[in-house]
Amino acid sequence: MNSATEIITDRIRERVRRDGADLSSSSGLAQTYVREEVRRYSERALGGTLPLIADEDATEREIVATLTGFGPLQGYLDDPGIEEIWINSPTKVFVARNGVAELTNTVLTEAAVRDLVERMLQSTGRRVDLSSPFVDASLPDGSRLHVTIPDVTRRHVAVNIRKFRRNVRDLAQLVALGSLSAQAAEFLRACVRSGQNILVSGGTQAGKTTLLGALLGTAPAHERIVTVEETFELDLSATDVVAMQCRQPNLEGSGEVTLRRLIKEALRMRPDRLVVGEVREAESLDLLIAMNSGLPGMCSIHANSGRDALVKLSTLPLLAGRNIDSAFVQPTVASCIDIVVHLEIDGSGFRRVHEILALSGVLNGPVIEASRLFGLRDGLLQATGSHPTKRAKFDAAGIDPSAILRRGGT
Repeated sequence: MNSATEIITDRIRERVRRDGADLSSSSGLAQTYVREEVRRYSERALGGTLPLIADEDATEREIVATLTGFGPLQGYLDDPGIEEIWINSPTKVFVARNGVAELTNTVLTEAAVRDLVERMLQSTGRRVDLSSPFVDASLPDGSRLHVTIPDVTRRHVAVNIRKFRRNVRDLAQLVALGSLSAQAAEFLRACVRSGQNILVSGGTQAGKTTLLGALLGTAPAHERIVTVEETFELDLSATDVVAMQCRQPNLEGSGEVTLRRLIKEALRMRPDRLVVGEVREAESLDLLIAMNSGLPGMCSIHANSGRDALVKLSTLPLLAGRNIDSAFVQPTVASCIDIVVHLEIDGSGFRRVHEILALSGVLNGPVIEASRLFGLRDGLLQATGSHPTKRAKFDAAGIDPSAILRRGGT
């Protein structure tokens, strides 16, 4: 925003406060205010006391977008205490604060909801229509947008906006929040530093993406990290990061970029660590193959427990084709995955690590052997006394995990 635009925007805001107007209630009112103030400014600028405006129409559009944002939802997007917003119908707008849902008093119209969706998708290059009734996209602030339209929904457009905690950058902050013990944080930091392959599991809204970001915040500074996601969610502060997301097909049905394609392309980009935001389908096979090549990796998965996560990861690759069977997948999961971190969210919305498992690399019939290193006891995440049996990566990094598990956190 240039100086002329800033001056005009500040004057409009002063006028709005003075008049008690609500620009979010009417795009026409916002345009009227902006048009009048741009013309007043231009007249003064002709006198030589202010910088001239090169393109009045473009300036008007920029200021309207700045002032109105996403209309009635902008306040919720700006509120740091709100983590998710969803619209079930024009009269049913919900938000979630600290994991707890509440119905707001915001009332929209069908036209207002459609206008909001169009404005939110405008900068994403994605679309939603009868041929493509679902859309996943990232908003400019990094929030994740999901939209579903009728007739997939019964009557109304369904909108979900999931915000992400940008203030959680490392494991120490999760310890401060009570989501993780200091000892467990030190152990996980050692796992990242030694290049362990880490699977983060949990239910929806359990904090999987936040934990992935915190884990990656402890990675060595020299590492080149490549992330692949359905839509951009991870927000890393590392120096050498390449982030990629999927792409929907165009109107002709071509141009789609899938997670499987992104994983394969990521391997050509000299990664020191590969991160898959979430595995849901056949892309799990490509991830396992990448990890089996010696490339450290992380990913998240929806599951009810750490052991359920291993069962699911052993099943999803079978979706890749009939030539893939469990005789290949299960031993690969057992040898590739080193650590499973499972998270849960309780009824009050509190998120925390529920357990940490270490795989032995051994199959006992159809069961992948894993020892529980940390679990909840009396409401606290505590070491169980078990130690990792796969030590090669720890030893290569000069790290003794048993010492961490014996002495407690620092």
